[in-house]
Order: sequence, then C-alpha cells, then structure tokens
Amino acid sequence: EGNFKKSMNIIQKLTFLLLCLAIFSCTSQKKIVYFQQSENVDSVRTFIDSSYVALIQKNDILNIFVASISAEASQYFNYSDNPNDDNSMASGYLVDSYGDIQMPLVGVVRLAGLSSSAARDTIIKRLEKYVINPSVKLSIRNYRVTVIGEVAHPGVFSVPNERLTLPEAIALAGDLTIYSNRENIKIVRETNGIKEFSIIDITSTDLFNSPYYYLHCNDIIYVEPMKNKRFLTQNYYRVLPVIFGGFAAMVAIFQLTK
Repeated sequence: EGNFKKSMNIIQKLTFLLLCLAIFSCTSQKKIVYFQQSENVDSVRTFIDSSYVALIQKNDILNIFVASISAEASQYFNYSDNPNDDNSMASGYLVDSYGDIQMPLVGVVRLAGLSSSAARDTIIKRLEKYVINPSVKLSIRNYRVTVIGEVAHPGVFSVPNERLTLPEAIALAGDLTIYSNRENIKIVRETNGIKEFSIIDITSTDLFNSPYYYLHCNDIIYVEPMKNKRFLTQNYYRVLPVIFGGFAAMVAIFQLTK
C-alpha cells in the first residue's frame, strides 16, 4: 500500500508537470514578449512623444471648485466645501448637448472642445466679475477607459490625471493572460461621434509611435484570444487526463502484482 501511494504521488506530479509543459510550449516566446524589435535595429531607439491632451466633450461631467479671497462668495459656485469631493454625481457640472455648462450667476459657459487648463482659464475670466482673485480647480470626472477580453481583471478604469498609455491600461487590468493574442489588440475610439477601430501589436516597439499609445477618454481596449485557446482549454484537459489516468492504472496494477 505504501508503494502504491508513492507511485500515485509521483504520477500526479509528473502529470501536472507535463500539462504545464504542453500548454506553455504551444505558444512560442516570440508571440508573448512585449516591445520586440528587429535584430538589425540599434538597441537604443528614439520615439516621438505624441502625448494626448484630453478635450472636454458633450455629456462630460466636470468637477469644478472655486476659491477666492472671500470663502462665502466662492461657496456660491461650489456643490461641496471639499475640493476633492468626487463621490456624488450631484456635485459635478454636466456639459450639455450644446457643449455648455450652467454656473450660478455666471450663466452659460461653453467648454466643449477645450482642454482642462483652457476651460479653467475661461471660467476664471467669467468669475472675475463676481469674486476677487478667483482660482479654479477643474477635472474631467468621467475620464475612463474600458479593458475587456483576455486580461486578468477586465473592467472600467478611471483616470484621475487625464493621461494613460496602453501598457498602463493593461497593467491596471492585471496584465494579459497566456491565451491573449498580443498581435491583435483592438482599440475602439469615438471621435466627433464616429467610432474608429484600430489593431495594435503590443509585441512590437512600433507601438510607441502609434497614435493609440496614449489612450483617449472612453477608449475601449479588447484583447482577442488566440485561435488555439479552445484547443488548449478543452482538448488538453479532456484528453491528457484520460491518457495519464490509463498510465496510472497500469502502474498501479504493476505495483499490486509485484
């Protein structure tokens, strides 16, 4: 009985090891390594910084906090006493379908198409009529990206600093799984009401010169699975256990008849 248990232990360990080897050997290293470059290219390469500046769009929700010499006068424009109060949707300014927001006393302020800094300057100029030395803190509350598909933790991720790269978004989602097709990552982007679809190869250093390296607000990243995922997840776990089970039975019979 002792020999039998030892044999079964060894078989189980060998089965697990062979399963792991079978799964990982089917995907070549070249298909899973990020940011590869050609062998004839210098190891040091320079890439153009195509930093994306987020522009305010219709239906955005803006966090706006006004401060001035008179706290009482400033409070008239704020939903909360706390400049970092982002919890309540009621504490934000909605950019309407015309690209405007409505501020107390100030009235209509057109902000669509402006960056956060330009929108801040615009509001300060309008406030100077009502408060002394106004300052404004402004951010786009609904700046976020969506990552779905073959990642560890798909979801919607908020971006407080209005700047995010594709590798950073993948890192937020817990990295790509072993089954992901790194050469065929799809990005869906809406520009002026028109949806664009682009395919990105994250195994290539060409990514850094891509206009999709810096993500835009509300981008959707879909990581496609490899074509052989179904084979890996079904056939290996259905066929190999049968094979090893038969092998284990043969070893067990051999031990009992020894």
